[in-house]
Amino acid sequence: MATVKEIIDGIEDRMKKSANALRVDLATLRSGRATPALLEKVMVDYYGSLTPVTQLATVMVPEPQLLVIQPWEKTLIKEIERAIMKSDLGLNPNTDGGCIRLNIPQMTEDRRKEMVKVVRRKAEDYRVIVRNLRREANDAIKKAEKAKEITEDESKKGIYNVQKLTDKIIKEIDSTAEVKEKEVMEI
Repeated sequence: MATVKEIIDGIEDRMKKSANALRVDLATLRSGRATPALLEKVMVDYYGSLTPVTQLATVMVPEPQLLVIQPWEKTLIKEIERAIMKSDLGLNPNTDGGCIRLNIPQMTEDRRKEMVKVVRRKAEDYRVIVRNLRREANDAIKKAEKAKEITEDESKKGIYNVQKLTDKIIKEIDSTAEVKEKEVMEI
């Protein structure tokens, strides 16, 4: 027997995780500005297991359009280069001795508009997840009411609170997407 508060707390936690997942997802999108987060999804074969570049090297941003990757093991340079080339980032690594330099070229206007569409699509995907969680919470509340575990008033108040929570999280998702859109369109 779950109380309305337990249902809402459980759903709130999952909704917040969705909003945070969007932030992480958007951080890995290329925006024309160098950021170590670009390399979080680039996986390197490290002694038989796929490991993110950010766990195998120090990633620095000495200039707005430049990433410098300094592997902790010099033997990894070729593997990291290969992983970057295979990734969908479209970047060409330059190796000079013990580090790899990645020049992040300015994006064209068309590419920026494409990236904004990607940002909007990702934000909508996360909004759908949050709405599905809302439906799940509402169903659980209605089920509890039907089983006479909670009163009709508790049910209505619970559904109202779930809607308020949903609106808050969707607003958060929208503002995260808006910030990323501005970053992408910035020259």
